[in-house]
Amino acid sequence: MGAAREARPEEGEPATNPDPTGAWSLVVPLKPLVLAKSRLSGAAGPLLRRRLALAFAEDTVAAALASSAVRDVFVVTDDRAAAAALSALGARVVPDVPAAGLNAALAYGARAARAVRPAAPVAALNADLPALRPAELARVLTVAGEFPRAFLGDAAEIGTTLLSASPGAELRPAFGGPSRQRHSASGAVEILLGGVDSVRQDVDTAEDLRAAVALGAGPRTSALWAAREPARRAGRVDSRPAGA
Repeated sequence: MGAAREARPEEGEPATNPDPTGAWSLVVPLKPLVLAKSRLSGAAGPLLRRRLALAFAEDTVAAALASSAVRDVFVVTDDRAAAAALSALGARVVPDVPAAGLNAALAYGARAARAVRPAAPVAALNADLPALRPAELARVLTVAGEFPRAFLGDAAEIGTTLLSASPGAELRPAFGGPSRQRHSASGAVEILLGGVDSVRQDVDTAEDLRAAVALGAGPRTSALWAAREPARRAGRVDSRPAGA
């Protein structure tokens, strides 16, 4: 990986903050829930896995909308249940028209966001940040705004949880696998900022989920995960096939 440039500061309807002072439009991708978070299958049956994937997205979107830096959130998904739940939180939901994978969905979502607010900075944000804290997200976006393109690496220091583009710059997402290296190689500036663990802790595995819960997961994720343990001990964790 090329040397990362360090960025450290001084300390259904449009998704809008109740106090819409933020500049940023965020794009959050979400695959159909039946396919989401497959690596959690060993820790949760198919039904719980789908519910957790939706809870992650709901807690992520709710926290993003509560951030002072954020004006609106565009969710790119074809999942009807997720679309309804996230729209109810205030997100603008757009269908995955390209249907060509994560990065195509993000690029399409960025174009949809700019069709509404052409002069706004845009950032792609993972849908699986259940411990996301509005103030920490605002700090990351403040730093991101200093560069044409910037990104934040995930807790594992392999992937990416946020990629930003200033007005006039293309997002050029390259998420999936070792995306931290790809985003750095593409010229995006890596945001090296302490105290923003909640923006870095995405969830792919049960270990990731435990880390997010320890950070302080949002209410939907926390409730589902807390209910899982008594159910598991009683042998009631759902193991039915998806769609049953």
